[in-house]
Amino acid sequence: MIDDVKKDAEARMGKSVEALVHELAKVRTGRAHPSLLDHISVSYYGSDVPLTQVANVNVEDSRTLAVSPWERNMVPVVEKAIMNSDLGLNPNTAGNVIRVPLPPLTEERRKDLIKVVRQEGEQAKVAVRNIRRDANHELKDLMKEKLISEDDERKGEEIVQNLTDQHVKKVDELLAEKEEDLMAI
Repeated sequence: MIDDVKKDAEARMGKSVEALVHELAKVRTGRAHPSLLDHISVSYYGSDVPLTQVANVNVEDSRTLAVSPWERNMVPVVEKAIMNSDLGLNPNTAGNVIRVPLPPLTEERRKDLIKVVRQEGEQAKVAVRNIRRDANHELKDLMKEKLISEDDERKGEEIVQNLTDQHVKKVDELLAEKEEDLMAI
């Protein structure tokens, strides 16, 4: 019984941390990374599809992404989608290849991005703590139904607290890593 609660809580906490990793990947640092364009959708024969399904995205150098659409007629469509994205990028087209230079971040913009990163991290911590609360509530219910003893409940709460501490520590590590990445010039 306690193992089921532990496994469920651990899986859900892991998903919360994984969601944070995906959110942090969207925050642009000064460095080029292919995942930067992952959330951009392109109109492809009447339907919106992710950019990665119509083009190849590579890192050309530390500040430039190279986007190569698989069909020549998609070049202007992909370029327009990148330009209209919320990233503030200005792509340059050279034949079949779209080069996306990443402008260096200003000090003020870096600080704003750190605030955003910290907010995402806090949301992840709150999610982990909510999962802890749910797991402890499940343990109390099991004790009320006389399926586990009080000692087992305390032991279960201790296990859940250790899981919570591990995942909150992981969130803090991810935040520190991203902040360091943002402040690197």
